[in-house]
Amino acid sequence: MSCSHDLDHMPHNHGNVNPLFTSMPSIEDCSKMADTFKLLSDSSRLRILSLLCHSEECVQNISAAVEMSPPAISHHLKFLKQSGLIVSRRVGKEVWYTLSNTPEALLVHQMIDDIFKIKCSKQ
Repeated sequence: MSCSHDLDHMPHNHGNVNPLFTSMPSIEDCSKMADTFKLLSDSSRLRILSLLCHSEECVQNISAAVEMSPPAISHHLKFLKQSGLIVSRRVGKEVWYTLSNTPEALLVHQMIDDIFKIKCSKQ
């Protein structure tokens, strides 16, 4: 994360530059975070993620667990995978999904556990 502000040219220099100005996230980082929050704002994706935080499952099992059709699950999984929050692996003809091991995904895991009061053995 980097700051794009030129602190010498602040509109109102009061003689005490706020240290937060020098550590503000970049526009790109904020945009990526906003995209992640958009993904999390869908209740179906939250249900899918709450399952994948704690297990590795195929589309059929995810579908049964969250009571949605396999095509609908696949649609949500596509977005979650593109975002990097989940990963997949092929086992024969099936594709299995689980939470990825990125800082963003681990933070999502922690948030889900905290919000839904889940005690997780993975953390």
